Amino acid sequence: MADGVSGTRRVLVAADKFKGSLTAVEVAERVTAGLRRVVPDLEVEALPVADGGDGTVAAAVAAGFERREVRVAGPLGDETTAAFALRDGTAVVEMAEASGLQRLPAGVFAPLTASTYGSGELLRAALDAGARTIVFGSAAAPPRTAAPACCPRWAPGS
Repeated sequence: MADGVSGTRRVLVAADKFKGSLTAVEVAERVTAGLRRVVPDLEVEALPVADGGDGTVAAAVAAGFERREVRVAGPLGDETTAAFALRDGTAVVEMAEASGLQRLPAGVFAPLTASTYGSGELLRAALDAGARTIVFGSAAAPPRTAAPACCPRWAPGS
């Protein structure tokens, strides 16, 4: 080859989201398109990834998991729709789906009153759907109140 590189050239694009602008899938698609525009014969594989926070379920779905939606309690107690991903007895559950900042009204932060109970309900739904293994992404948030909904015997004071 003229550039001194021989053999197959391959790139793995392992992209996380650009919070507030692009999902991990969208980042991977755009990076892939840019690489192929510059090097048309380049082998590119895109693998959306996540850090355990928002976008974790979407990354699992992009990897072939099935998205399952359920109604759970949001961080302020209002009912909301949240999702987990399931494949072959393994579930990917993301705390942000039920209890994340995106579930709060704009500009409202409630660190002393918000609940993660809905995340526990999401865990319970994954177990009820047949999950034997659960990957629980909580990023930086401690699941303070999730245990009572999921597994009462693990709840504080039980």
